[in-house]
Amino acid sequence: QVQLVESGGGTVQPGGSLRLSCAASRSISSYTMGWYRQAPGKQRELVARIRSSGSTNYADSVKGRFTISRDNAKNVVDLQMNSLKPEDTAVYYCKQDLVTRAYWGQGTQVTVSS
Repeated sequence: QVQLVESGGGTVQPGGSLRLSCAASRSISSYTMGWYRQAPGKQRELVARIRSSGSTNYADSVKGRFTISRDNAKNVVDLQMNSLKPEDTAVYYCKQDLVTRAYWGQGTQVTVSS
Protein backbone atom coordinates (compact mmCIF):
# COMPACT_ATOMS: atom_id res chain seq x y z
CA GLN A 1 0.00 0.00 0.00
CA VAL A 2 1.23 3.48 -0.88
CA GLN A 3 0.06 6.75 0.57
CA LEU A 4 0.57 10.00 -1.27
CA VAL A 5 -0.07 13.27 0.52
CA GLU A 6 -0.26 16.51 -1.44
CA SER A 7 0.24 19.95 0.05
CA GLY A 8 0.81 23.52 -1.03
CA GLY A 9 -2.46 24.34 -2.71
CA GLY A 10 -4.32 27.57 -2.15
CA THR A 11 -5.64 30.71 -3.75
CA VAL A 12 -3.40 32.98 -5.76
CA GLN A 13 -3.86 35.92 -8.11
CA PRO A 14 -3.18 35.56 -11.82
CA GLY A 15 0.53 35.77 -12.50
CA GLY A 16 1.37 34.39 -9.09
CA SER A 17 3.19 31.23 -8.06
CA LEU A 18 2.57 28.16 -5.96
CA ARG A 19 4.65 25.14 -5.13
CA LEU A 20 2.90 21.82 -4.65
CA SER A 21 4.53 18.96 -2.83
CA CYS A 22 3.71 15.24 -2.80
CA ALA A 23 5.10 13.08 -0.01
CA ALA A 24 5.08 9.32 -0.57
CA SER A 25 5.00 6.66 2.13
CA ARG A 26 7.42 4.42 0.24
CA SER A 27 10.37 4.80 -2.07
CA ILE A 28 9.76 6.65 -5.32
CA SER A 29 13.20 6.24 -6.82
CA SER A 30 12.30 3.46 -9.28
CA TYR A 31 8.96 4.82 -10.41
CA THR A 32 7.37 7.41 -12.61
CA MET A 33 5.67 10.16 -10.65
CA GLY A 34 3.14 12.56 -12.03
CA TRP A 35 0.94 15.53 -11.30
CA TYR A 36 -2.55 15.59 -12.74
CA ARG A 37 -5.42 18.03 -12.39
CA GLN A 38 -9.16 18.02 -12.67
CA ALA A 39 -11.24 21.13 -13.14
CA PRO A 40 -15.00 21.15 -12.45
CA GLY A 41 -16.88 19.41 -15.23
CA LYS A 42 -13.70 18.26 -16.95
CA GLN A 43 -11.73 15.05 -17.13
CA ARG A 44 -8.57 14.56 -15.14
CA GLU A 45 -5.54 15.46 -17.24
CA LEU A 46 -1.81 15.05 -17.05
CA VAL A 47 0.06 18.18 -16.02
CA ALA A 48 3.63 16.88 -15.70
CA ARG A 49 5.43 13.58 -15.36
CA ILE A 50 8.93 12.69 -14.22
CA ARG A 51 10.43 9.26 -14.80
CA SER A 52 12.94 7.45 -12.65
CA SER A 53 15.63 8.56 -15.10
CA GLY A 54 14.72 12.17 -14.42
CA SER A 55 13.26 12.80 -17.84
CA THR A 56 10.12 14.91 -17.85
CA ASN A 57 7.20 15.79 -20.01
CA TYR A 58 4.55 18.46 -19.65
CA ALA A 59 1.15 19.33 -20.95
CA ASP A 60 1.41 21.96 -23.67
CA SER A 61 -0.69 24.34 -21.58
CA VAL A 62 1.91 24.48 -18.79
CA LYS A 63 5.20 24.25 -20.67
CA GLY A 64 7.56 27.00 -19.67
CA ARG A 65 5.53 27.84 -16.58
CA PHE A 66 5.54 24.66 -14.47
CA THR A 67 8.50 22.56 -13.36
CA ILE A 68 8.31 19.08 -11.86
CA SER A 69 11.15 17.77 -9.70
CA ARG A 70 11.83 14.82 -7.45
CA ASP A 71 13.89 14.18 -4.34
CA ASN A 72 14.35 10.43 -4.10
CA ALA A 73 16.08 10.66 -0.74
CA LYS A 74 12.99 12.30 0.78
CA ASN A 75 10.40 10.48 -1.38
CA VAL A 76 8.98 13.82 -2.45
CA VAL A 77 7.85 15.16 -5.82
CA ASP A 78 7.27 18.89 -6.25
CA LEU A 79 5.49 20.97 -8.84
CA GLN A 80 6.61 24.59 -9.11
CA MET A 81 3.89 26.62 -10.79
CA ASN A 82 4.67 30.10 -12.06
CA SER A 83 2.71 32.64 -14.08
CA LEU A 84 -0.52 31.05 -12.97
CA LYS A 85 -3.66 31.63 -15.00
CA PRO A 86 -7.34 31.33 -14.06
CA GLU A 87 -7.55 28.26 -16.30
CA ASP A 88 -5.04 26.51 -14.01
CA THR A 89 -7.74 26.37 -11.35
CA ALA A 90 -8.35 22.72 -10.47
CA VAL A 91 -7.78 20.01 -7.92
CA TYR A 92 -4.22 18.76 -8.38
CA TYR A 93 -3.41 15.11 -7.77
CA CYS A 94 -0.15 13.26 -7.32
CA LYS A 95 0.24 9.83 -8.89
CA GLN A 96 2.77 7.05 -8.50
CA ASP A 97 3.00 4.43 -11.25
CA LEU A 98 4.03 1.06 -9.88
CA VAL A 99 4.47 -2.05 -12.02
CA THR A 100 1.10 -3.56 -11.13
CA ARG A 101 -1.01 -0.51 -10.37
CA ALA A 102 -1.05 3.22 -9.76
CA TYR A 103 -1.68 5.13 -6.57
CA TRP A 104 -3.27 8.56 -6.22
CA GLY A 105 -3.21 11.19 -3.54
CA GLN A 106 -6.32 12.85 -2.19
CA GLY A 107 -5.73 16.07 -4.13
CA THR A 108 -5.09 19.71 -3.28
CA GLN A 109 -7.14 22.64 -4.53
CA VAL A 110 -5.48 25.38 -6.56
CA THR A 111 -7.56 28.46 -7.30
CA VAL A 112 -6.28 31.29 -9.48
CA SER A 113 -8.50 34.31 -9.15
CA SER A 114 -8.30 38.06 -8.79
